[in-house]
Amino acid sequence: MHDPSIKYQSGEEIMKGDRVRFHGNPATIEFVADDPNDPDPSIAWHVRDSGGGIMILDPSASGRTFMARNALDEYEDLEFISRG
Repeated sequence: MHDPSIKYQSGEEIMKGDRVRFHGNPATIEFVADDPNDPDPSIAWHVRDSGGGIMILDPSASGRTFMARNALDEYEDLEFISRG
């Protein structure tokens, strides 16, 4: 059975509002795009366009970064800190 949740490398489910460390900087998960029927059209678009993923808000460095679901395994420098 396919698990629809998107997870950190450590195994925890990624959730909106999570506090994370991204490239060594404090950041926040702005949204998780995992539902093609999400009422927010921008989130649904990310699911249709790239298969889903997460938007990270890192104001001290890169601003916003979208990471596609299928590329998350490549990001070793995304670390879960705590729930928002």
